[in-house]
Amino acid sequence: MVFGPHNAACFQPPRDVVDRLPPCYYPAVAKNVRLPRALCAAVGEFLRGSHPTLNALFLNSGAPGPPPPFALDRKWKEWLFVCGTNPECDTLTVLGNVLEEFMDVEPSNPEEAAKWKGERERVVRVLEENGLRYYRGGRVLPSGAPPEPAYPASSSANMASSPEPRKPAGVEELLLVLLKNLRRAMHPLTHRRKGAVSLTFSSEYDVQDLLHALLRPWITDIRPEEHTPSYAGSSTRMDFLLPAHRTVIELKFVRDAEHAKKIGNELIVDIEHYRKHPECDRLWCVVYDPEHLIRNPDGLKKDLEGTRSSKEGAVEVKVLILA
Repeated sequence: MVFGPHNAACFQPPRDVVDRLPPCYYPAVAKNVRLPRALCAAVGEFLRGSHPTLNALFLNSGAPGPPPPFALDRKWKEWLFVCGTNPECDTLTVLGNVLEEFMDVEPSNPEEAAKWKGERERVVRVLEENGLRYYRGGRVLPSGAPPEPAYPASSSANMASSPEPRKPAGVEELLLVLLKNLRRAMHPLTHRRKGAVSLTFSSEYDVQDLLHALLRPWITDIRPEEHTPSYAGSSTRMDFLLPAHRTVIELKFVRDAEHAKKIGNELIVDIEHYRKHPECDRLWCVVYDPEHLIRNPDGLKKDLEGTRSSKEGAVEVKVLILA
């Protein structure tokens, strides 16, 4: 039997079948769901990491900021509860993203793995007690509802008339989805099956290659390492030029604390180069900061974003900081 949108309402497959279904079969569900305090407390108990690490995890998952000013043993459960009270927050997506690594990655140490299995079962039980179910890949949904597509249909009419999830409306939406989820794309490559060689993303080239691979199925003409016009006596190489969309993607990898201090100045110089480029109307500045070394990411973004223009040209600048 083929499971698709035409019979999703009348057939609930077993969990092991649902876990293997491709995303194109999944109908959409409600976005904002209130999370009971008991659920928030249970999930918060198993979140491990420093304030900066978990702050970045929550914010990148879509949780509303700023982070609550509490100690570790209270902070995460309060933040999850706040997500459920914010009508603009996609609560279940936040919860799924926060749980993904804990739920999907079994520790290699046998003693730790045995403890993890018990903790994982407790999370599964608490979710089910509150009418929710976890699916591999960071998806939490109401019990009885199979996971939703990455691009849900824009209306119920469209959803009923087409079995396919809608594609991104344009290159801006595509880039936003790919870039904001770059770290999630790394996850299955850095946590591979036993016996397989895991990949690392420890340099700018590593991250650029992953982004290039993600872009290729969507965009035909991608020109990496294109030269920019001279500025202040020097020129630079842009990472990716998408000429059909008059867009450039510049990716920076924060190497260390000293480099973090220079990122803003590097991007200012890059912006001046791209402003003169005849095929660049939009510039995406993507800063990958895995160690959370940039002290004021919001300030950096505010300083650089917007339209930069002069008599020599203009460019619209977007900034994404991935921590």
